[in-house]
Amino acid sequence: MLENMIDYVRIALYALLAILCFMLFQAWNNDHPPLSQPASAEMAQPSHFVPEMARTAVPPATVPVPAAEGPATPANGKGQIIKVTTDLLDVSIDTRGGDVLQVKLLQYPESLGSSSPFLLISDDPKSRYVAESGLLSKQGPDTTQAQALYTSAQTEYSLSPGQNEVKVKLNWQNKDGLQVTKWLTFTRGSYEIKVAFDVNNQTQQPWEGNLYTQLMRTNNPPESQGGLINLATFFGAAVASPAKPFTKITFKEMQEKNLNQTVKDGWAAMIQHYFISAWVPPKTATSTYYSKVTANGLYTIGMIGQPLTAAPGAKISAETKLYTGPAIADLLEKTAPGLKLTIDYGWFWFISDIIFWMMQKIHDVVGNWGWSIVLVTVIIKLLFYQLSAKSFRSMSAMKKLQPKIGMLKERFGDDKQKLTQATLDLYRQEKVNPMSGCLPILIQIPVFIALYWVLIESVQLRQAPFIFWIHDLTQQDPYYVLPVLMGLSMFFQQRLNPPPPDPMQAKVMMLMPVVFTVLFANFPAGLMLYWFVNNTLSFLQQWYVMHRLDKETAKKK
Repeated sequence: MLENMIDYVRIALYALLAILCFMLFQAWNNDHPPLSQPASAEMAQPSHFVPEMARTAVPPATVPVPAAEGPATPANGKGQIIKVTTDLLDVSIDTRGGDVLQVKLLQYPESLGSSSPFLLISDDPKSRYVAESGLLSKQGPDTTQAQALYTSAQTEYSLSPGQNEVKVKLNWQNKDGLQVTKWLTFTRGSYEIKVAFDVNNQTQQPWEGNLYTQLMRTNNPPESQGGLINLATFFGAAVASPAKPFTKITFKEMQEKNLNQTVKDGWAAMIQHYFISAWVPPKTATSTYYSKVTANGLYTIGMIGQPLTAAPGAKISAETKLYTGPAIADLLEKTAPGLKLTIDYGWFWFISDIIFWMMQKIHDVVGNWGWSIVLVTVIIKLLFYQLSAKSFRSMSAMKKLQPKIGMLKERFGDDKQKLTQATLDLYRQEKVNPMSGCLPILIQIPVFIALYWVLIESVQLRQAPFIFWIHDLTQQDPYYVLPVLMGLSMFFQQRLNPPPPDPMQAKVMMLMPVVFTVLFANFPAGLMLYWFVNNTLSFLQQWYVMHRLDKETAKKK
């Protein structure tokens, strides 16, 4: 019968919404199964430099192969630690290679209520994550056997009030007269670290080498802050090229195959929830991307540039930059084209972009992300007001037709074909569209998923409070008040709809609010806030439409 089919469609749509949300929960586990990371003795050994890995990823003619007469210090030995503090960053640099061993983000607490800044890059053996850069050459400063051991005039640098930038100068030279200066420049209000090399070749032989940059880390994702957040986000590497502006590389893919791709322009990054580190070469520079998993479990993504040559008595320079900080679209796009694609809004990214843009504009005025969600929900309801009103009018008309449909059932009995045709004629005569009742659900599904990804991926909402007990919109409601309110609003909205004629269908529909309340109990509070407000507005609109329709019907009589 037609009504049965319509109710089945409605139930199927609710089930589809539930399945889609469950898929969001399973997405991370299905695509990226966790790999065990025991803290072995081998893992505990420092391993900052693996230029030989970079060499094997490049054609032999590009990088010098013979072993060099490098420094006597072992490649894994540490140098002196240099501390750099800016308004945004707290950085530790090793004079062995000039590597970045630690980055703390001063504007982002480690956890809600914590006074400790978020630790993005760390040389801790269990969760090692370092950023390396150097000049690879058989003459030094970095060779396939050892990194350069730089010297520095001071061990602490800080950005003073009124100072726009601070430069860290590292020096290296060998006995033959080859001098290399490595500069790391930090700028106020920026998460970019500019890295430059000056080569002064005072030897009797030409110097040949390559600039390399790489990010190395263990497959040990940051501890989850609770809820479903970390389960749905990408943790791994990514590269970019003009042909493919964003390519994810999972740690599992790194284990299975080494990357070896030479492209012009682009970047190489390590991505985790809310934060990113990326090496970005100069525009139009040609580099060879490579990946590798080292023997001690460091997953590496990096790039090595084209050959550099300094004639005897000549000076040359090379530069690159490292972004290490929050995944904020404007900052990422300023750093490199396409880098903002690492903020992955999923299937309905175009809707997510619009939603976040509206939320950002509203937040600039009201200063609260929770109220931004509420007001965006109101705007979305206004945009679809006429479409929803038409649907609610049709549903109200269907509810009034129930007595007439009951009479048709008595008239035609078990003749389902005649009953269906008579019901269709009745709908046509009364100008009722029975399928319009499914429209609000269809509209809600993509918006719901798009907002889910906005809450998941937008670092601006990290630890963002709303009111009262909601201290973080990206985490679950600690007292489950919003999920319960969402379920109640769904229940009251269903009471306005015509009941399914089949008793079993009616019971299924009555259980839907309970099922959704339990299913979404651990979803982000911001998402529950959206759905509660959306259901409440839908209920009020449907009641208003039905009330007006009753008045219009009374006037006609």
